[in-house]
Amino acid sequence: MTATAVLPEPVWQAREAAHQARVAAWTDPHLRRRADNEAHPVMDFLFTYYSHRPARLLRWHPGAGVVLAGGAARERLAWRGYRETPEGVALDPAEFTDARRRTAEFLRALLAATAGREPRLACFGLHEWAMVYRLEPEEVRHSARRLRLGSAGTDEVVETQHIRCSHFDAYRFFTPDAVPLNTLRPTRDAQVANEQPGCLHAGMDLYKWAYKLDPFVPSELIADCFALAAEIREMDMRASPYDLAELGYAPIAVETPAGRAEYAAMQAEFARRGAPLRRRLIDVCDALLAWAAPTVAA
Repeated sequence: MTATAVLPEPVWQAREAAHQARVAAWTDPHLRRRADNEAHPVMDFLFTYYSHRPARLLRWHPGAGVVLAGGAARERLAWRGYRETPEGVALDPAEFTDARRRTAEFLRALLAATAGREPRLACFGLHEWAMVYRLEPEEVRHSARRLRLGSAGTDEVVETQHIRCSHFDAYRFFTPDAVPLNTLRPTRDAQVANEQPGCLHAGMDLYKWAYKLDPFVPSELIADCFALAAEIREMDMRASPYDLAELGYAPIAVETPAGRAEYAAMQAEFARRGAPLRRRLIDVCDALLAWAAPTVAA
């Protein structure tokens, strides 16, 4: 297959530099904290729960169907996935394996199903509360941070509110005592059927779905998804039972009517902002499935 666009060397190098400068604002503080063995209960999640390493996030790729012109592009021939063409260097369709194709097909189905649903805005972030329900203090994930309402107060919120978590990868971290309190029973197999755009984790996971197809997804889109995930993660932890005021995070007191209203309004805004990113990822999946379509013998 021939590429659809050729980028002159100054153009793609400028894009590469802009991407690296943008991403370094996230990766540099994380790497400094890691070197100092300093935990951050909000930002670490983006580099530990999500498996895309900082070095991979920093590395810029133009996406499929783009040729990078000029001598500097030949350095990429040492990177997996690139090949030389008459116009320059580009990603190789042959590297888009059957496994990658299956991933793109699954993601396309998941993203499209999610996009087709109305956001549900009544969970109020109680998944984080259910993850510490009836735990001893030393068992709590972020045990260095105190619970705003204490253990008894946190447990009372879980017991008196309706837990409506639809996201399997949040639900699977509920404590055993919290599991039966959830009104839903999300499973991995039912993820396509359950995912909905109001879920904060579904919004953060746009980053995961983007990097799952790296290097075939334009790095700017991966960074856009990371930026949204970082903002959502901050809100997620502000609404959690942890006291993070020392780190500059004012709580969203979801145990109160005012806090729940604030949470739902922010949740709706993140659903709105996630929609175009989800659409862009669907378009990328469609383009990739066409770009590396298997050859049918005559």
